Amino acid sequence: MERTASFNHTNNTLSSQPSLASVPSLNSPSHLFNASTASHTCLATLKPHSSSYTSSLTLAGKFLYAGSSDREIRSWNYTIFLSEEHSQNTNILTAGKGAVKSIVVHSDKLFTAHQDHKIRVWRITTHDHDHDHDQQRFTRVATLPTLGDRVTKILLPKNHVQIRRHKKCTWVHHVDTVSSLALSHDGTLLYSVSWDRTIKVWRTKDFACLESIRNAHDDAINAVAVSADGHVYTGSTDKRIRVWRKKEGEKKHSVVDTLEKHKSGINALALSSDGCVLYSGACDRSILVSEQGENGKLVVVGALRGHTKSILCLAVVSDLVCSGSEDKTVRIWRGLRKDYSCLAVLEGHRSPIKSLTATLHHTHLPSQLSLLLYSGSLDSDVKVWQLFLPLLAT
Repeated sequence: MERTASFNHTNNTLSSQPSLASVPSLNSPSHLFNASTASHTCLATLKPHSSSYTSSLTLAGKFLYAGSSDREIRSWNYTIFLSEEHSQNTNILTAGKGAVKSIVVHSDKLFTAHQDHKIRVWRITTHDHDHDHDQQRFTRVATLPTLGDRVTKILLPKNHVQIRRHKKCTWVHHVDTVSSLALSHDGTLLYSVSWDRTIKVWRTKDFACLESIRNAHDDAINAVAVSADGHVYTGSTDKRIRVWRKKEGEKKHSVVDTLEKHKSGINALALSSDGCVLYSGACDRSILVSEQGENGKLVVVGALRGHTKSILCLAVVSDLVCSGSEDKTVRIWRGLRKDYSCLAVLEGHRSPIKSLTATLHHTHLPSQLSLLLYSGSLDSDVKVWQLFLPLLAT
């Protein structure tokens, strides 16, 4: 689970907070269950992890990557596995301790964030077997912070920070779960956030830690998103979204805005395709829709409502917003500015939805699109959904 303010450690459940009465709804009640424009079906139910659940999902190229709550990472060629015995075409690696919290891919590198406070970097080698079954091999090339970073920083006292009353470490170390990763638009920088309340910036060329923002929030940071223009968004259990920017002529990021509209811990962030709209999901059961104003300032346009419990994950593809919730459903939203509709409510999981990823394809019909969506749940299943959507006129 994300470390949220409403997490109940006694019974391992999330207690949803009240929805935001002061923020207008962008979806009218008549639109809420309007699924007539998006027929959908569950194509497959995968069980990638035998004794754990899928804690992170991402798509890159032809491959679907799934990280488990117990050290394991798997990948499939998603273009073929639906019609075959997918378990025979799975690439597997294990690393670290605890959950794999986030996965991002850049070029031939796989970056994974772990509960054991580390970030691991893997080189991906893809082999074509019989032109049908692509197999991947993963070779670990680095664990962040790297040995070089650790050695050079440990020698100087100024590089040491106090993390507990009687314990210090160098500023390049995360000292709690690394909860989320995001790449800069050009892929040269990797941003990591942690339950230790820090944001770190890593250079993907040599994996050096360039910057660490301590006490970036007042509580655990659960999510990070980066826009093409360099704005960095972080969401925390402290109920705040902060916007960070490296100003012209400065070497370090600084906070340029703080959004305090959510009334509970923030679990997920996602940016629109053009980077101008930020979607945030929290335990208050609402998805806030915020637009980027002047100097990176966020202006809340409204909220998407319909889930009955906490929002745990978000994914955006084209003009579609996908949300996964503690209420065991996935919702697909479509809209612009102040007019959104819920195209579909996907039901079938037996536990809260923990992770989402999606891709969009054109079908043989010129007026239709096909959305393939993958949802990972605490019930240990990954479901593959297909939705057929009308192509909107431009």
